[in-house]
Amino acid sequence: MATDLTAPAPGPGIGGSVGLAILRVGTGAAALQAGLIKALDFSTTVGFMADAGWRLPGLAAFMVTAAETLGGLGLLLGALTPLAACAVLSAMVCAWAVNVSAAAFWSEPFNLPFLIGVGAAALLFTGAGRFSLDAGPLARITWSMPVRLGLVGLAVIAAVVTWVALYGVNPIHLTTPSS
Repeated sequence: MATDLTAPAPGPGIGGSVGLAILRVGTGAAALQAGLIKALDFSTTVGFMADAGWRLPGLAAFMVTAAETLGGLGLLLGALTPLAACAVLSAMVCAWAVNVSAAAFWSEPFNLPFLIGVGAAALLFTGAGRFSLDAGPLARITWSMPVRLGLVGLAVIAAVVTWVALYGVNPIHLTTPSS
C-alpha cells in the first residue's frame, strides 16, 4: 500500500493540539520579543549591526526586525503558521550564524536562536493545531508538503543570501578564527 505524502494528514487530537499551542506560543513569544526589542530601540539595532560590520545595517536591521516581529506574531496567533515559521526560521538561522561565527562551530552550536529555529521548523511542518486562527477564519488556506518543503528551502536560502550579501563572511569554522 502506497502512502500519499501530498495528502493532508489527519489533524492532531486534543493533546496534540494543546502541545502545538504550547510550542507555538513559546516559539512565537520568543521571536516576537526579540523583534520588539529591536523595533523599540531601532537605532541601537542599526548601530549594533554597523559596529559588527554588516553592509547596509539599516536594511539588515529592518529585515531581522520585521521577520522576528511579524513571524513571531503569526506563530503566537497561529495565523499563516507555515509562512510565519519560514520568516522566524530564516531570522534564527542568521542569528545562529552570528552566535557561532566568532568561535569554533562545535564550541556552542545549540543556543537560543537554534532552539527557536527548531521550534519554527517543527511548526512549519505540523501547522498550528486546533487552537489557532489557521483552524478558524484561515482554515480554507491549505499548505501541501511540497509548499512546506519549499518554505524551508526559502528560509535557508534567504538566511544564507542575507548573510553573504550583507555580512560577507563564512560563519561556520571548525576552529576558533584568528583575529
